[in-house]
Amino acid sequence: MPQNRIMLDVLKGKAHFPPPLWMMRQAGRYLPEYRETRRRAGSFLDLCYDPDLAVEVTLQPIERFGFDASILFSDILVVPHALGRDVRFEEGRGPLLTPITAPQILALEGKVFHVNLEPVYETVRRLRAKLPDETTLIGFCGAPWTVATYMIAGHGTPDQAPARLFAYREPVAFQRLLKVLAEHSAAYLIRQIEAGADVVQIFDSWSGVLDDETFDLFCVQPMAEIVGRVRAVYP
Repeated sequence: MPQNRIMLDVLKGKAHFPPPLWMMRQAGRYLPEYRETRRRAGSFLDLCYDPDLAVEVTLQPIERFGFDASILFSDILVVPHALGRDVRFEEGRGPLLTPITAPQILALEGKVFHVNLEPVYETVRRLRAKLPDETTLIGFCGAPWTVATYMIAGHGTPDQAPARLFAYREPVAFQRLLKVLAEHSAAYLIRQIEAGADVVQIFDSWSGVLDDETFDLFCVQPMAEIVGRVRAVYP
């Protein structure tokens, strides 16, 4: 891995001024070129799973603004989708899933998980080949708690009450869901690194709704498992 990328140096603890710059959602609807690509793609998931279009969208803000890092264009919900769950995106409503039940959680398995995600890995490979050498490529996944909230409620909710209630009523199934998501998310990140991602990030967007005890149990511990599994392969 080349060592002349500003963001990689900063992540290793080296000071740099000005600091490296990238933006959350730097590829998105504020760009007219994104809106055109999105129109051509059809559905949002089709855009995520089409390497040609996903590469195009990921590169758009780099070509326009020259950010120091490029983040893979995808979505945290490709993980439950790859595990066989129904996931769709509707204009004006966002992600919609068929809510998962306790028996379905106990039956979850990922025999074709990586097969389903191969288009994402191909996108990463193509991006690393196309990006300037000095531009860091960021891969990512969603944290188990945040992904679980969507799988249980079937959509985003302000306080994540459906997931918190499910965790109380079905503790065994809920802990299994977090474990399955942690195991597969770690494998997903490892494959992204193998494909060319320089760094990876875990998004836990809904962690702020939890108290200290459940935050540790539902967020910190599953995330620590992901980090441990990834670092066992890529220290």
